[in-house]
Amino acid sequence: MLLLQQMSILFLIMLVGFICQKIGLMNSTGNKMISALVVEVANPALILSAGINKTDTIEGKNLLYAVLLAIGVYAFLLIFANIVPRILNIEKSKVGTYKAMMVFSNIGFMGFPVISAVYGAQALLYASVFLIPFNILIYTWGIKVMTDSGEKEEREHQSIQWGKIFNIGVIACIITIILYLTKLPVPKMIESTVNHFAALTAPLSMMVIGASMVDMKLKELFSNRKLLIFIAIKLLVVPIIGILLVKPFGMQKELMGVCLIMLATPAASMTAMLSQQYDGDYELASQGVALSTILSVATMPLLSLILYV
Repeated sequence: MLLLQQMSILFLIMLVGFICQKIGLMNSTGNKMISALVVEVANPALILSAGINKTDTIEGKNLLYAVLLAIGVYAFLLIFANIVPRILNIEKSKVGTYKAMMVFSNIGFMGFPVISAVYGAQALLYASVFLIPFNILIYTWGIKVMTDSGEKEEREHQSIQWGKIFNIGVIACIITIILYLTKLPVPKMIESTVNHFAALTAPLSMMVIGASMVDMKLKELFSNRKLLIFIAIKLLVVPIIGILLVKPFGMQKELMGVCLIMLATPAASMTAMLSQQYDGDYELASQGVALSTILSVATMPLLSLILYV
């Protein structure tokens, strides 16, 4: 099975990152620099490759479906983000962190590489549509929930960082869609350069995630019962319900597969950064990212088998 094979490869790359951190070949300072390269260079190149490498054609109707699906998915996740913490009786200071982990998944570092490997570069056009509401929400709603439920509730209200919404990731998404729809020719040299940078995304991002797990204690990761239940809901229950809801609409299998991966990827590392900056529970967010990443290696292929996507 291709998805299982790809997830196994990503897990092995994470293991290499873990070992490199353990023996001193990687460190926190270097990891931050690598993360910046992935976010600002490699991942945008991966997105752009979808608009440049037009080996197949996606009908405008399916692209419209992708836009509507992305809006529906995030509305669906926002509903779950408000329900699940109440069901689990999460204490108020941690609610914002749980909400952020539910809505924001690692679609850039894990989702895009998996989609590219399983469905090809063209499927990234669908996936890039999901990145636009992701960025809008994370710099607006994401900051709000962290601020509202943090320990310093009386602090001055944080302003929404509108300038960050149109970051390099969103710009790459917009350019990708323009390139695809207009079929503008791109010089071969530019195409080759973009493809080389795009190829860096998966290995670099997975190594950084693996390196970040060195300081995590497995006993602590698996001893938080509420976090385990939450992650089970995020990685299994939410994707199953989501796919079952959209299946009756008869979308093509490639688009359904993108939707599944967008829902099934682990918590985004950005949630830990938000929690640290806006007084959420940084330790909880870090544990949630690490644990969901480890478990997703098994849950994503399992979901694919169960849902036949």
